[in-house]
Amino acid sequence: MIPRNSKQKAFLCARAALDHKAIDLVILEVKDLSSFTDYFVICSGNSDRQVQAITSHIEEKLGRQGLEPIGLEGKNEGRWALLDYGDVVIHIFYHPVREFYDLERLWADAPRIPLPPVRKRQRSPKASETK
Repeated sequence: MIPRNSKQKAFLCARAALDHKAIDLVILEVKDLSSFTDYFVICSGNSDRQVQAITSHIEEKLGRQGLEPIGLEGKNEGRWALLDYGDVVIHIFYHPVREFYDLERLWADAPRIPLPPVRKRQRSPKASETK
């Protein structure tokens, strides 16, 4: 899926994070509260290595769509990584660090956007089934 707008880009980032078992994923729409981005995608990992893996996977998945981050922080440490794609900023926390910073409380006025369910691809009938 090539994202056509910032919301779709946020969904793509969220799905990439979930591919690597990110936990407690939240998408916040901050475009009416912020001058620097439209969406935050916030999630956690259970270890520094998982935070690094989630970060790498998001970079890779968006890179295949021709999207490169304009900023990347904290990936090597794995405590709190930040990927800045301009209109979407992704925060990947080691779980205890996320509790300390509590971004959801700081952005409590931002609407939470539910991630739509993944649509199953329609299976094309086999040649033997069409006869």
